[in-house]
Amino acid sequence: MPVKRTPKPLRPLDAIASALRRERERADVSLSELARRANVSKSTLSQLESGTGNPSIETLWALAVALGIPFSRLVDPPIRQVKVIRAGEGAAIRSEQAHFTGIMLSACPPGARRDLYVINLEPGSSRQAQAHIPGSVEHLYVSKGRLRTGPTDTTVELGPGDYATFPGDVPHFYEALAPHTVAVMLMEHV
Repeated sequence: MPVKRTPKPLRPLDAIASALRRERERADVSLSELARRANVSKSTLSQLESGTGNPSIETLWALAVALGIPFSRLVDPPIRQVKVIRAGEGAAIRSEQAHFTGIMLSACPPGARRDLYVINLEPGSSRQAQAHIPGSVEHLYVSKGRLRTGPTDTTVELGPGDYATFPGDVPHFYEALAPHTVAVMLMEHV
C-alpha cells in the first residue's frame, strides 16, 4: 500500500504573504489603498506580501479590519486534515505594546465564523485592541493567573476558571495581573 504524503506546510510568513495577496485581490484593493485604510506603510505591506518583514499582531489586525475579514484568514491557512497543536508549539504572534502572545489554535471554516486562540500574558503593560469587524464578540476563559479585560469603558477582572464575553467590535484591552497568565479566547464574527 503506498504511503500517503502530506504536503509540507508553509512557513508562517509565507502563509501570511499568500493570504494577504489573496484577500487584497479578492477585495479588489490596490496595495496603496489597503496600506492607507490600515494605516500601515506601503513598504511594510509590500514586504509582508513578499514574505519578508516581521508583522506584529497590531499590524495584521489592522490589515484584517481594513479588508473586512477575520484575523484568522491572514494567519491560519485552510487545512483539510486532522490538526494537532501540542503544548508549546504553534505559531506565536507577539504584541508590540505588551507582554502578550497569541497562538491561534483553530480558524473557522468557510461558512462558519469563529476563531480559537490561547493567549499568554505577563504583567507590565496592557494590550490595547482596536475594534474588530462589526458584530465581533469575544469569549474569554482564564486557565491560569489573573487578568483585567473588556471594552475600555467596562472592564472586568478574571481569575482561573472565570469566563467573560464582550463586544469585540469596540476598543478593548487585556492586562495581566499575575505572572504567566493563560487564557483561551474564542472570537466569533456574525
